[in-house]
Amino acid sequence: MSSIELTPSQETILTALVNLHREAEDAVKGEDIAEEVDRNPGTIRNQMQSLKALQLVEGVPGPKGGYKPTATAFEALDIQKLDSAAEVPLRQNGEKVEEGNVEEIDLNSVHHPELCRAEIHLRGSVRDFHEGDEVTVGPTPLSKLVVEGIVDGKDDTRNILILKISGMEAPAEQPNH
Repeated sequence: MSSIELTPSQETILTALVNLHREAEDAVKGEDIAEEVDRNPGTIRNQMQSLKALQLVEGVPGPKGGYKPTATAFEALDIQKLDSAAEVPLRQNGEKVEEGNVEEIDLNSVHHPELCRAEIHLRGSVRDFHEGDEVTVGPTPLSKLVVEGIVDGKDDTRNILILKISGMEAPAEQPNH
């Protein structure tokens, strides 16, 4: 875990930069970050100066310029930077989510059957998910786990969906190992 302490605003902006950079695989314009986090572009520019000072962001000059996260940014957000992450399918109300990929499934309350919840950590924004949406995650690459549930809450800053689990199955298909 990183020793850099970020404000909630810095963490939100840095997370948005990382997500947009992963999608574009290039520098991200401040206006795009501002739109993603629903803030003023001037606020983003100011925050980027402080994130540059912390060596979490590098500026890219020129017409195709913008901002790129540094390796330290991934450490500060406790995100593994993978060259190619395994694809874990995600469905929202029966429709495949093209821009989403599941990074982690945290089953934090399986010991209590009436309150069984899962935290679904996404690579990508949870902005378009809403309470009551039906979500299906998986199958995961190794165990072929599929988790189904209803969105019970979300953490926009850390891109986490909180699901009230309605069903789990493993293996949902023949495992690879």
